[in-house]
Amino acid sequence: MMLPKILISLTAAVALSGCVAGYNVDEMRGAQGSGTPFTQALTNEYRDLTVFEADEMVDWVSADLYARKGLLAAEGSEVQPEVVSDWHLPESMVDEFSTARARLVELLDASARTKAPEDAAIAQTRFDCWIEQQEEGHQLDHIARCREEFYAAIERLEGMMAAAPPPPAPTPAPPPPARPQAFVVFFDFDSASLSPDAAAVIDEALAVSGSGGFTEFSVTGHADRAGSEDYNLELSLRRANAVRDALSSGGADPDGLFVAGRGEAEPAVPTADGVREQANRRVEIIPQ
Repeated sequence: MMLPKILISLTAAVALSGCVAGYNVDEMRGAQGSGTPFTQALTNEYRDLTVFEADEMVDWVSADLYARKGLLAAEGSEVQPEVVSDWHLPESMVDEFSTARARLVELLDASARTKAPEDAAIAQTRFDCWIEQQEEGHQLDHIARCREEFYAAIERLEGMMAAAPPPPAPTPAPPPPARPQAFVVFFDFDSASLSPDAAAVIDEALAVSGSGGFTEFSVTGHADRAGSEDYNLELSLRRANAVRDALSSGGADPDGLFVAGRGEAEPAVPTADGVREQANRRVEIIPQ
């Protein structure tokens, strides 16, 4: 008896579809995830669903769905959860599925894929199996299990994202070290003797350096331009040594006192040669 042509065509289409599905399922059995930890976890979860539907339920249509998504994930591609409008669902359940998918997508887009790849993969695949089982509608225990596992994963993700501390603020650059205060001791003309005012300045230098944690001193003597350069260089050094001795007597470590004489080379107030200027007859004390 001759079969109608339309029946022959339908039979061929079903057979071809089964071949394609079987090929995808076989490929998925041996697929290894690549890319990010999330796509690798997604590959593993879709593989489990593929094998279950093919081997346990003998549902090649559902197995092929998971196999195709799993093969994309195995390539490192970003695979999205199922779209609610693509499925025939009871009208009373559309809102729940839409809300559930929105929660899932919000978490995925808020970095759940990178912060918790395993739970993110479980949440996505359980959403897919929940909506797939709900459309079939006859395995209530399977529907319930996929739904419960989806919500459990979602709650873990939401708890993790809510508890995640904000990224630490950048560490401010340390303030520049405080410039040590310079103390200046003045001298009478052609003198290296310390006056009472000079002794008071030295005492202040010792007190400030102690409170600031300074343990060394730079002690630099100067002279005005009255007299020869050689004499003024020697005079500036005598002045510096007088201050050094006073600092040492006041408690400073002698090994931390560094003495130099500049003569008339670095005047505080520039003058002509031979001019007496008290501002230039000085010793500068700088804690180190």
